[in-house]
Amino acid sequence: MKRQLIFCLGLAAPVMAWASGLEQLNQFLNSTKTARAVFTQQVIAKSGRTTQNANGTMSFLRPGKFRWEYIKPYNQLIVVDGVKLWSYDKDLNQVVIKPMGQVLGSTPAALLAGSNDLQKNFMLREDGASEGLEWLEATPRNKDSGFERVRIGMKGNLPQSMEVLDNFGQTTVLKFSGFERNPPLHADQFVFTPPKGADVVGE
Repeated sequence: MKRQLIFCLGLAAPVMAWASGLEQLNQFLNSTKTARAVFTQQVIAKSGRTTQNANGTMSFLRPGKFRWEYIKPYNQLIVVDGVKLWSYDKDLNQVVIKPMGQVLGSTPAALLAGSNDLQKNFMLREDGASEGLEWLEATPRNKDSGFERVRIGMKGNLPQSMEVLDNFGQTTVLKFSGFERNPPLHADQFVFTPPKGADVVGE
């Protein structure tokens, strides 16, 4: 059974505590080159039933490179090297390769690893304050992006939550902790070589 995972998150940079969500996002784009964090992920079906709980770690090097690793309930690694997306399922020993091309710009991942020109690919608006967070909403301009909108919640100048609503009414909720801005990251973290004997799909 193919596992479909959503990898995305929004990040914010140090700003004044009363700054809006959009102001924090702009500060992030202008001042953050690398980052890493721990995440939990919950997938909620249109019916309201939780269909998946997962956790793992992420890191990125802007623009265009990131590493997203699921640890539980199974091990899956997603690496984008700026040119290709590599998805490795350890249990299946299978690697799926996809060319990134211009696709990254209109995906939720662009909110963390893309360029500063978000207005080109997203319509951005403030989404108020709730649950102790400052929220913003990003709607893709490309109707074939696979999702309807992303909500990003910030508190204390750091990302706390992200909600991704896809075109099937499914919502993926991500929560972040242990976030580090601009840590030293080695370039080889964003390079993937298929393990010996792995089934490689896509090339």
